[in-house]
Amino acid sequence: MRSFQELADEARQPLVRDRLDILQVNMGYVCNLRCRHCHLEAGPDRKEAMSREVVDDCLRFAKGAGAIDVDITGGAPEANAYLAYFIGELRRLENVKRIIVRSNLAIMEEAGKSHLPEFFAANGVEIVSSMPCYMESNVAAQRGGGVYEKNIRVLKKLNALGYGAGKLRLNLVYNPGGAFLPGPQGELETAYKENLGNDFGIRFDNLLTITNVPIGRFRADLAKQGQLAGYLELLASSFNAHNLGQVMCRSQISVDWQGRLFDCDFNQALGLPATEAGIGAVSARDLVGLPIKCGDHCFACTAGAGSSCRGSLEKCG
Repeated sequence: MRSFQELADEARQPLVRDRLDILQVNMGYVCNLRCRHCHLEAGPDRKEAMSREVVDDCLRFAKGAGAIDVDITGGAPEANAYLAYFIGELRRLENVKRIIVRSNLAIMEEAGKSHLPEFFAANGVEIVSSMPCYMESNVAAQRGGGVYEKNIRVLKKLNALGYGAGKLRLNLVYNPGGAFLPGPQGELETAYKENLGNDFGIRFDNLLTITNVPIGRFRADLAKQGQLAGYLELLASSFNAHNLGQVMCRSQISVDWQGRLFDCDFNQALGLPATEAGIGAVSARDLVGLPIKCGDHCFACTAGAGSSCRGSLEKCG
């Protein structure tokens, strides 16, 4: 199998950060769930959590970055004690265009978290909700029993607050349940809207399809089932050079709970820093033009219709 770097070089599209309009902040690996496909191996037993000091470094960086979106993730970002402070301070920055929280939904039914839907709505937070399927059995297989019911209740609450009906944006995320690529994003979105709408009256704006990257817990699961080699070959054989011009690392930077900088959340999981300097020591302009750290895991973002935190590249393009 040829390497990702060989194919990227052959396509004559060197991967560099062309611009910086998304700051993705990983607030830690603590999570209420232990999902089978989690590349960071997040869970209730993890202790890594972003400190107030690093949050303040992220705020300083965002303030000086020009027009930017701030995309907050984890683990479960809601598990971090400084999330509300972070969002409140971001909302005061006029240059921050969008504040996005990536949620597994179920955590908003945990003790001390039930107020978060109202807090998010009051601060105009865009929610990207992981919902690996509209069918209960598939969600349970990836995330555990009882999660689907919690997701449905939280989605109904978000709808009641105005999410998915105009100004307050609610996007769902589909991850494949096995060693295969996502189906067409548009077709899956239609199926989600029909099933969740008919069964529960739930509405949302868009479905984002994300290809599972063969690292972390997902890689271990593939290896256990004897499917790792086949999945790696599938990703490589589905390489689409057109996607090289649109991959998310060209326009974002990812910061981990310690303030270290990475080209993406996947490089963060693999310990491949974008630069040795932390977020407290750089500005946005320092990061534009830097080459992207690549590896064969990058096949996941370029395979088929392409994949990014914003969904299929065919739609994002």
